[in-house]
Amino acid sequence: MTAISRCFETLRRNHECALIPFITAGDPDLETTAKALQVLDRSGADIIELGVPYSDPLADGPVIQAAATRALARGTTLDQVLEMLQATTPSLQAPIILFTYYNPILHRGVDKFLEQIKTAGVAGLVVPDLPLEEAAGLLKPAGEVGIDLTLLVAPTSSAQRIEAIARASQGFIYLVSVTGVTGMRSQMESRVSDLLTQIRRVTDKPIGVGFGISDSEQARQVREWGADAAIVGSAIVKRLAEGTPESGLDAIAQFCQTLKTTITTPS
Repeated sequence: MTAISRCFETLRRNHECALIPFITAGDPDLETTAKALQVLDRSGADIIELGVPYSDPLADGPVIQAAATRALARGTTLDQVLEMLQATTPSLQAPIILFTYYNPILHRGVDKFLEQIKTAGVAGLVVPDLPLEEAAGLLKPAGEVGIDLTLLVAPTSSAQRIEAIARASQGFIYLVSVTGVTGMRSQMESRVSDLLTQIRRVTDKPIGVGFGISDSEQARQVREWGADAAIVGSAIVKRLAEGTPESGLDAIAQFCQTLKTTITTPS
């Protein structure tokens, strides 16, 4: 059993919803990223999603795009991110999911890429521009080395496609709550509840909801709708980027604690 599956199994046994915060590697710098991973780990994060900065992030909204641009401007590279992770992951309880686009994987070679991220302590992988039809070439080798490749279900996915994605996805199923890019939303769309029900009919794998959760009440809402995880990105990236690195770290610690308390406390 993988680290991510063990995490979800423990949480499910305790009737808990997972909190999965997202940050962008290298924003404002990799030293702060390492500290942020440790802060989130201590502040209630069950799993942490780490974005590799990319020059053409099609799935990312303005907050995360801006963070990636700043990180790239500082010269952040995948090798530097993995070096930082290798030094940091031994001190973390929360498994790390790497969020990256497919081009860096293809450029490096699938087997080499997987070997390197495994060595760095990465437990899972999300590749937002990798469609189901092209995922087989990454799913099988990822599974062989113990890396969970988690696939995304879009609000526009057909019932047949949802079933196929649910069958193939590893670790959990990533339900995108809105059509479009990541970003904070003023409210969660009610159709997320229907989508969760639809996915539940075809799988017992955990389901995480992301793209749009910006506060604790929205996190509570997706938990009440039956999600196994609330994935929070832009709202955390924004807090980390404001003010000094130290104040940003304090802000994400407080926000993460509030989110975890909210989704753990019965309504």
